[in-house]
Amino acid sequence: MAASSSPLPRWAPTPSPSRPLWRWGGGTPDARTGGSGEAAGAGRSLARMFPWQRRPAVAGFDGVEVAPTQSSGTDVVDDPGVFLTWEDVCVTVAGGAYGAQPVSILSGISGHAGPGEVLAIMGPSGCGKTTLLDTLAGRIGPGVNETGLILINGRQEKLAFGTSAYVTQDNVLMSMMSVREAIYYSAQLQLPGTMPAAEKCAHVDGVIREMGLGDAMDTRIGGRMTKGISGGQRKRLTICIEMLTRPRLLFLDEPTSGLDSAASYHVMSHIARVAAREGMTVVAAVHQPSDDVFDLFHGLCLLASGRTAFFGAASDAIQFFTQSGFPCPQLRNPSDHFLRTINKDFDEETVENSKAREKTAVEAIDILTDAYQSPAYSEKTMNRIAEMKGIGGAPFRKREQARFSTKVFVLTRRSFVNMHRDTGYYWMRLGIFLGIGICLGTIFYQVGHSYSSIQSRCEVIMYTTALLTFMAIGGFPSFVEDVKVFRRERLSGHYGVAEFVISNTLSATPYLAVIAVIPGAMLYYLTGLTKEADHFAYFVINLCLCTLLVESMMMIIAVIVPDFLMGIIVGAGVQGVMMLNGGFFRLPKELPKPVWKYPCYYISFHKYAVQGFYKNEFIGQTFPSDQLIEKNVTINGLQVLQEKLQVEMGYSKWVNIAILCGMIVVYRMMFFGIVKLAEEVRTKRRGMRCKWCK
Repeated sequence: MAASSSPLPRWAPTPSPSRPLWRWGGGTPDARTGGSGEAAGAGRSLARMFPWQRRPAVAGFDGVEVAPTQSSGTDVVDDPGVFLTWEDVCVTVAGGAYGAQPVSILSGISGHAGPGEVLAIMGPSGCGKTTLLDTLAGRIGPGVNETGLILINGRQEKLAFGTSAYVTQDNVLMSMMSVREAIYYSAQLQLPGTMPAAEKCAHVDGVIREMGLGDAMDTRIGGRMTKGISGGQRKRLTICIEMLTRPRLLFLDEPTSGLDSAASYHVMSHIARVAAREGMTVVAAVHQPSDDVFDLFHGLCLLASGRTAFFGAASDAIQFFTQSGFPCPQLRNPSDHFLRTINKDFDEETVENSKAREKTAVEAIDILTDAYQSPAYSEKTMNRIAEMKGIGGAPFRKREQARFSTKVFVLTRRSFVNMHRDTGYYWMRLGIFLGIGICLGTIFYQVGHSYSSIQSRCEVIMYTTALLTFMAIGGFPSFVEDVKVFRRERLSGHYGVAEFVISNTLSATPYLAVIAVIPGAMLYYLTGLTKEADHFAYFVINLCLCTLLVESMMMIIAVIVPDFLMGIIVGAGVQGVMMLNGGFFRLPKELPKPVWKYPCYYISFHKYAVQGFYKNEFIGQTFPSDQLIEKNVTINGLQVLQEKLQVEMGYSKWVNIAILCGMIVVYRMMFFGIVKLAEEVRTKRRGMRCKWCK
């Protein structure tokens, strides 16, 4: 496979408009029309906005079932479809021990999928279903080696936005959003900016009803803090979001997990109808579907221990098992029979075949894989792959999306609402900051202007800089959730890294300002620091920047260490090291020069924050000297700064503010660079694997 120039590893279809769409049965896709009112209007609008959409959306099972209408045999499909083929795909991972042989996950997998069809990838747990789906979608992770040839319409190209979608097994969603809000915000990101807002809302409502989420429209998704919609509703919501643009190629990982049998059937039947109507190619990894759901599949890829046990029309699978000596008993779900036959996790339970001799699952897998290699099945698959590889044509255009400014606005608004509703991110932290402010203010209540107040003021400043900013890591779990949503939406091409960084900064700044101003004001006036408006303003600005800087640092940690518990540990450790080099616990001239002063002292934000606080507090002040040493003598603030605290006086306190602002920008740019670098590395690694395939 050729390396893609895009950081998003996607395939681009390039079919020939002169060739008819291929189907398992040899006909053309069923065209269904339906819908009325706002939903139908939204469908017509989408047909104008998206040239690849040919039919308005139909109403789903949540309300009225729309009767399908058969299209005429001369219905011409002018929109190109996706013919996906893969040959001899092998995937391995490195062994657990050093020098161990690679572990094979997939071995010699070949197959195909065409427009208007639903291909089901089935098999017992651990057989490689998700790995095959990730491989076809170009989402193989690090540490995994892949070989083989994967083509779309006989070519290797990246896939433009709006032409493919991937519904992952994990339902990564923003917990504080309602169902309607989650889909509507996603629609504003994905749908064209030229589409009127009213039609977007109508389209969103129609998609929600199609997936049977009408009763849960205004229910919050829920998460670690609050209970929300069920797991099955989460799955349907994820499918809704990815199907907003009616992609040409849809990957589904366990779309029926968490759904009851009725919901599973309705969801899959809706996807099958959309696939037939829109000419969409659907590849789904399904775990033990019901009999009704199994009847919806056009093709079946049955995996066993990383090998192909069967590939072909789903209706031919029963005959294949019967000929191989494993007939399906009457009144038994075919999918149950297939999985029971090839599941070797419980090999003590032998498999019965028609020859009155018991076989283990391992033996059954060997028999089935050998039978599939016969010309009647494997050659038929390879002939169909060769036919699909002959399809050519122009590549897809990139679909129209919202403008950069619109994406930033939508993401900022969504993040602002999510933060406001998240108790752990904002309200709980505000309460903790208020508590710490009251504690520090009462302990150091009215420090006065005696000689001992010099030390007290320094302690207040250091505790404020260290303790209050340290507590800013409390929002890390919420940010990890945001990063997970960002990764999913980024891989789907909804927006870029720049939009996320800008919107996160804009949405978080007001909350962090409130967290800094209110507790800072209580602390400032309880302790009796310099009572002037400009000094107080500097104090809260400095505190707010420190809090925002810690959040920027935690962004970097979140993208490197996605686990929130490990991230908090790492973040606390990094801040602890910075505190030690902040110039309070050990004066700057007393720090060991290797490592601790150069470079740790100069890269610690505590240095600039503390020295800014010192300058703000002591410049212009006078204090009595130590009466035990020298009586009737005063000490001015400059002497305290230069001699006692060893503060660098070559620049203004506002320069310290500018340095903190610069560090915030640097940290945010580091987050941007790490994400982009990771994407480039993934693309280059995939390109190297593709060259190896050739």
